[in-house]
Amino acid sequence: MPSVDLNCDMGESFGAWTLGQDAEIMPLITSANVACGFHAGDPGVMRQTVQLALRHGVAIGAHPGLPDLVGFGRRNLDISPQEAFDMTVYQLGALAAVVRAEGGQLHHLKPHGALYNMAATNAKLAESIAEAIYKVQPELKLYGLAGSELTKAGEKIGLKTAHEVFADRTYQHDGTLTPRRQPDALITSADAAIAQVLRMVQGGWVRTQQGPEVAIRADTVCLHGDGAHALDFARQLRTALAQAAIEVRATPAVAPSAR
Repeated sequence: MPSVDLNCDMGESFGAWTLGQDAEIMPLITSANVACGFHAGDPGVMRQTVQLALRHGVAIGAHPGLPDLVGFGRRNLDISPQEAFDMTVYQLGALAAVVRAEGGQLHHLKPHGALYNMAATNAKLAESIAEAIYKVQPELKLYGLAGSELTKAGEKIGLKTAHEVFADRTYQHDGTLTPRRQPDALITSADAAIAQVLRMVQGGWVRTQQGPEVAIRADTVCLHGDGAHALDFARQLRTALAQAAIEVRATPAVAPSAR
């Protein structure tokens, strides 16, 4: 039976502000990417999100982002590879401590927003993020855009990686995501998004904005939990995957190979 992981960005509330429907969506996913305080989240939200994930048996991942609360970590910042390393170590360490305090085990790391997209095409940034994981907790799995510099960097250093695809985003001819500020960056039709997921998981390809189809590896599918219809879409996608006999589960992380 084919299988795929469903991951979702979680714990993105901050102080008095609530974002997303974490409690409702958590039972529908298999991996949660928990914001670590730079682009969203705070210590209390991190703890509550970890507790929620543990309650539902969901794999827990660190979701480090750029230090940009106002821009929700989606604005590019001109950071150096060393800064990327330091930001990743800092945020990974914070969430790892919360998870340990709650009696859980950290499973993966997935960069957020602009940091994720920058590392997908910038080998130096990608290598710094992979190096940070390797030095802090090398048994973690690195989630990155399928076929990107991020997954290449993880595999090069000896990390286990998960090639990620997106249900509600359109793709460019080189396999990158269409930037959010461009027209048609988001897929707003649930039927179209589900059809894209099934093509990627079952067929290993995705249709690009330019027309041609490109090969793609789909280990894990990202669901955006902050959308207005996120909960309904998550339910519809789970139903569609079940009907297609695709098992939904988090893949295990493994010990790293020697460098």
